[in-house]
Amino acid sequence: MSIKLGFVVSEFNRDITIQMETLGKEHAAFLGASVAKILYVPGVFDMPLAVKKLAEDGNVDAVVTMGCVIQGATKHDEIVIQHASRKIADLALEYNKPVTLGISGPGMSRLDAHERVEYAKRAVEAAVKMVRMLKE
Repeated sequence: MSIKLGFVVSEFNRDITIQMETLGKEHAAFLGASVAKILYVPGVFDMPLAVKKLAEDGNVDAVVTMGCVIQGATKHDEIVIQHASRKIADLALEYNKPVTLGISGPGMSRLDAHERVEYAKRAVEAAVKMVRMLKE
């Protein structure tokens, strides 16, 4: 079974998200999946609309989100991740298609974010597992 993934990647903190994207592509290939489409969005808060576009795409079996939300001087990071992750989960249910959360944060430093780039691999693996489970 050929599994086609769609990636939604945040451009904010691109020095980190490019590493996540690279690891995600490599892990998808390792698992025998392919990355059919990649959509780039300004930030994590902007992801739900791109996730919806890929969820509607019949050539995409699952959507993987990749981003990091780094703590600033205010609690803005908490608001961003709470609202984005809630809507992302809602879209998975609405479209009956796996959408995985490869977003690290909130409450982390830039160093924490660098240490968590591997979360992209976890999100890819979850997407592949969910597609396989749903097709059984």
